[in-house]
Amino acid sequence: MVADDKLFAGSIPDVYDRFLVPLIFEPYARDLAVRIARTEPRDILETAAGTGVLTRAIASRLSPHTRIVATDLNQPMLDQAAARQPTADRVTWRQADALALPFEDRAFDVVACQFGIMFFPDRVKGYSEARRVLKPRGRFLFTVWDRISDNEFADVVTGALATLFPQDPPLFMARTPHGYHDLGKIREELAAAGFVDISIETVDHRSKAQSPRDAAIAYCQGTPLRNEIVARDASRLDAATTAATDALARRFGDGPIDGRIRAHVIAARG
Repeated sequence: MVADDKLFAGSIPDVYDRFLVPLIFEPYARDLAVRIARTEPRDILETAAGTGVLTRAIASRLSPHTRIVATDLNQPMLDQAAARQPTADRVTWRQADALALPFEDRAFDVVACQFGIMFFPDRVKGYSEARRVLKPRGRFLFTVWDRISDNEFADVVTGALATLFPQDPPLFMARTPHGYHDLGKIREELAAAGFVDISIETVDHRSKAQSPRDAAIAYCQGTPLRNEIVARDASRLDAATTAATDALARRFGDGPIDGRIRAHVIAARG
């Protein structure tokens, strides 16, 4: 992973929240929130909370007495989340590194992470921190994307940008969000951190956008893929977004578009 893969700042949080969250994150947030609610937790820690899509889904399904602490490495993402959280009195927002959590041992019934594990530079360390702050028999639930070829919009956008920058293609999507899908490795690293009763379910959803342009903006301007494009040629951000738009339109049509997304939902006991 390169340093900019973890940088969600500038205009990225707003574009991410407006375009990418409804495009790919909302269905998995609803799914994970239902799984969390079945455990009837009283204290929940969310890591890599981003702009709060899972946080909101959890808060809508649990008792008002449930304590939710939502953390992220990037303060601008938390600021975006806090600005639109309707149940602010139920949620504590806190900037924190998931590899060095500022919480006492055995403090939470559940630790949850939606599509953040892939960004951890040391996943065993991140898993170990999650286990440390879990109460005995507490549950760790998280999601990771499957390979990019099984996530159609991301694959098409990555291919389009490779054509635009053939000498140095921006590979953020393949390298990081879709770079941690080996189920054997996930099980091995969880076990190395001390987790047991590990279960993995592969879940498909549909990614829907009002237009190819909306999906292109989501990926090219609402993720650190933007940082890669700008690093190559800041003047070509619009051209990159247009190239992605055209590629999506060729594949899925000019109107509302619909493509497959696939992720793994993992649950383990501390």
